[in-house]
Formats: sequence, C-alpha cells, structure tokens
Amino acid sequence: MARIALTGAAGNVGRVLLDAFDDEIVPFTHSPKDDIDGELLDITDPEDVVAKLDTFDVVIHLAGASSPDADWEAVSEANIEGTRNVLDAAVENDIDRVVFASSNHAVGQYNSADAADPETVMLTHQEPVPADAPTAPDSLYGVSKAACENLTTFYAHRHGLEVVNLRIGWLMREEDLRARTGEDVDPGAAQFARATWLSPRDCRDIHRRAARVDLPESPVTVNAVSRNDARFYTLTEAMRSLGYEPRDNAAEVLDT
Repeated sequence: MARIALTGAAGNVGRVLLDAFDDEIVPFTHSPKDDIDGELLDITDPEDVVAKLDTFDVVIHLAGASSPDADWEAVSEANIEGTRNVLDAAVENDIDRVVFASSNHAVGQYNSADAADPETVMLTHQEPVPADAPTAPDSLYGVSKAACENLTTFYAHRHGLEVVNLRIGWLMREEDLRARTGEDVDPGAAQFARATWLSPRDCRDIHRRAARVDLPESPVTVNAVSRNDARFYTLTEAMRSLGYEPRDNAAEVLDT
C-alpha cells in the first residue's frame, strides 16, 4: 500500500480526492481547516517542503494559485517556485512519483473564442487538442502551468522521477454544470463548460490511476476531462497510458 501526500487538499480537486484512495493519504493545506485532518505545508518554503514530504511514495501536487485571473506574482511564487520545491523534495526524499495538477488553461488558446476570456470557446469548427499539443496558454495562470510542465519534464529526464501531468478540465458537480450552461449564460462560456467538464467521479478515477498504474514512459501528459460529447481535448492518451475510462458525459447530464 502506497503512502500518498496530497498538497492543496483544501481546494476543489483536493477535497474530491480526500476519500478517493485505499492507500494511506496525508492531506496538506496552507492554513488550518476545521474539516480536514491534515498537516500544514508552505510550498514556497523549500525547507518546509523537504521536511514535510518525507517517507512518501507518491505526491499528488495540487497546491498553488488556481484562478485563471491570478496575477503574475501569485502564479510565479505559488505555482512555479512551489512546484520546483516539491520536485526538489521528491528527488531528495526518493519519492517514486509526482502527479502534477496542470490545467486545460495551459493549452487554452486552442479553440478560444476570445483571447481575453479564458473560459469561452468557438461554437463551431473546433479542432481536437491532443495531450502532446504544444502549450498555448490563455492566461498568466496558464503560463505558469505550462512552465511547470516543463519543470516536471526536466526532473523526469534529469533525475528519473516518474511524473504524470494531468491537464485538468473544469471540475464541477452536476448541479453546477447545469447552472453554467443555462439559457442566461453566454453561449461560448456554456460550450466551454460542456467541453471541459470533469465530474467528481472521473476526477477521482484519473487521479487514482495516475498515482498507481505502471507508466509506459515518464513524463506522461494527458487531458483530464469526462467523456463529453462536446469535448475537444482528446482522451486517447489517458486511456492508453493510464487505462482511464471516464464514465460521465456533460451531454447526458444536461439531457436529464
């Protein structure tokens, strides 16, 4: 049974993953949370990261600035520097694998309807975006995630670290998906939600697989969305590399 560190456990994805594993999982948060029995971790403090991320087999690294509207100071310190600290700690502590929470915003300019709005897409003529597509960030947040993918690639090649980069879509409950696609929502924004939706169930599944399966290579970079009819982020790579079989579909949710 693996011992898993979960950074950013208080975020949307982190909370979904708290009960996703049979393995021993230790949640880390930046500040105390009454509803999470975990440990504190400052990912911008390299000494704290090395000390706290000891005796683990896998790190699922979610911590950092998470808004597409985040400014450069936030994303450069929390995302880029924080991820480098986690990777250094993984090497120093002989951690086997890092699962890095990248984002669809690292490739968000593909099919974008408005370069100034990272959460709208064209309604027609959308092109598939495979997991090996060159990064095309739609925001400074997306730039930071693209930079972190390069960091994880460097550490995989230089240090032999096993790495899975998950380009995570838009994690939402079904009721939130309905609200984001209602009649009063901008059509491009509604299409973005339908295309990038990641259900909680599929979110748990792809993270379990990213943490556990034997990898065909390292790093592995895959798109993490549900099997939405409207998706343009391809799932072939996640299916082949991780055995991911998403069960949920935005179209089926919205038709009920």
